[in-house]
Amino acid sequence: MIQRPVPGAVLALLLLAACNQAGGLGASNSPFPPAGRLDPGEAIDGLTVGHRLMDAGQYELALKAYLRAGAERGMTVDVLSAIGSANLKLGRLGQAEDILRRAIEVDERFVPAWNNLGVVLMERGQYGEAGEVFRRAYALDAARSEEIRQNLRLALAKRDEAEYDGEEASELRLFRRGPGEYLLLTTP
Repeated sequence: MIQRPVPGAVLALLLLAACNQAGGLGASNSPFPPAGRLDPGEAIDGLTVGHRLMDAGQYELALKAYLRAGAERGMTVDVLSAIGSANLKLGRLGQAEDILRRAIEVDERFVPAWNNLGVVLMERGQYGEAGEVFRRAYALDAARSEEIRQNLRLALAKRDEAEYDGEEASELRLFRRGPGEYLLLTTP
């Protein structure tokens, strides 16, 4: 008895034969990538790539992606804020502060830039200014962000801790040492 081939098997054999003759589906015999141009609409935005890299902990690569985004779309508040955030994660606090302040100059209502500036100021030990920056971010955000609220609380606590340093306040006394000469002393 003669068996007839299954239609799917015949189709598979024909496809394999076509692939062998053409060098594979869509493949060429050249070792080089296909020629042509990428459609700019197909490319992923540098800002998106940078955000993904930040999530993956690849801060240096994220910074490069953000800089590329800045070259492509201009130094918008989004790009500046992202560059500042990457610098913050890399420990480049001075650069981060400068760039985040530039972002705020571009758009003084951009909450992420205010929040990230507050984080930079906290890292630099400037708790009073950080508290004011977080207060501004919290107000601009209409008090919706729990993270900004927690940052504000921490900044105020650190500011108060730095002011009092866990000790009782000393009393200041002014002593006259001569004509027009005074000495300021503290007493516990």
